[in-house]
Amino acid sequence: MKNQSKNKKIIIGVIALIAAISLALVGYNLLKPEVKTGAKAVEIVVVAEDASEETYQVQTDAEYLQEAMDEAEGLTYAGEEGEYGLMVDTVNDEKASFEENGAYWSFYVNDEYCNYGISEQPVADGDVFKIVYTIDE
Repeated sequence: MKNQSKNKKIIIGVIALIAAISLALVGYNLLKPEVKTGAKAVEIVVVAEDASEETYQVQTDAEYLQEAMDEAEGLTYAGEEGEYGLMVDTVNDEKASFEENGAYWSFYVNDEYCNYGISEQPVADGDVFKIVYTIDE
């Protein structure tokens, strides 16, 4: 009797786990960013610590910002991979160190803060991306 009760609990637990995973996957698919395919023209503006700006015009088939950044001639960036993707800490050889002075690179699309990391931020024709050196005060 005890074994049957224990087996039922295990089976119910496994079914509940499968149901939770299924719901999470459905939720992710409903909420994930919409990707636009095909040719696009986008602009990437880098605003340095001294407020100087450098603008890159990119003709691309990229679906995500990171791909467009890779195609922007002269734009360089680096960072560390984290659980949410690449955490950019250097753009055009200018490092932002949160630990030293609260600095980081913030990303905007069409003057709104990006909701996704650069590897998941969708690119649409006409988008204007800003990468801004920011100090959290």
